[in-house]
Amino acid sequence: MNELQAVMLGIVQGFAEFLPISSSGHLVLAQRLLGFNEPILTFDIVLHLGSLVAVFIVFWSDIWALLKHPAQKRVALLILATLPAVVVALLFGDVIKLLFGGGVFLGVGFIITGIFLIYSDRAKNREKTDDDMGIIDALVIGCMQAVGVAPGVSRSGSTITGALARGLNRDTAARFSFLLSIPTILGAAVFTFKEAADTGIIWDEIFTLPMAFGFAAAALSGYLSIRFMLALIKKCKLRYFAIYVFAIAGFVFFNELTHMFY
Repeated sequence: MNELQAVMLGIVQGFAEFLPISSSGHLVLAQRLLGFNEPILTFDIVLHLGSLVAVFIVFWSDIWALLKHPAQKRVALLILATLPAVVVALLFGDVIKLLFGGGVFLGVGFIITGIFLIYSDRAKNREKTDDDMGIIDALVIGCMQAVGVAPGVSRSGSTITGALARGLNRDTAARFSFLLSIPTILGAAVFTFKEAADTGIIWDEIFTLPMAFGFAAAALSGYLSIRFMLALIKKCKLRYFAIYVFAIAGFVFFNELTHMFY
């Protein structure tokens, strides 16, 4: 992998992680288009950590408040909302890994994302905030995040949809979704690191220029996408992303049919 390829994949990861278009699905497509038929495990870890830097920069005040007072309701709700995705990853990890091979399931995932986004745009804006959230709210959002484990299904789109369905206002829904990404991204990095270690990870691969370029690109594009989403969700314009992911699903299905007959 060269520096240009690393930057391209970093940009895809950073934008797609926080825009409701599925970073996992786009990375599968991007890596295939660049000629990588197998996931680059060490590079995936670096990209995830780059995305995490963006969350810490944007939400530093929120994160610092949680760290200063860990025994608070918001922390408990974030932990609770993380559990469903952990359970799904542990129980169905092998199945999920197969889905990352692309194909029809990837297209289906994009369609599910589009449906979620259309619902999110049409959902009425409520006044429910973090202070009004309860256990059921956190579990519903967490279950929606578990759905987002599948490639093509957007994690941010799923969790925001779940939050809006439970009556949270749009700003709270977006902020809770992005804060929830912290344990999720860390967990994904840990699982990927374990897989890389089992296959014989080469530490020298991490400390290279392509890795550094990819990390920086993921952090910068992630920062821009978070800022963009926080403004956009209030304007109820997620339907434009729905059109986009439906188009991507069509491309995936067409590509599969082409390979089937040729």
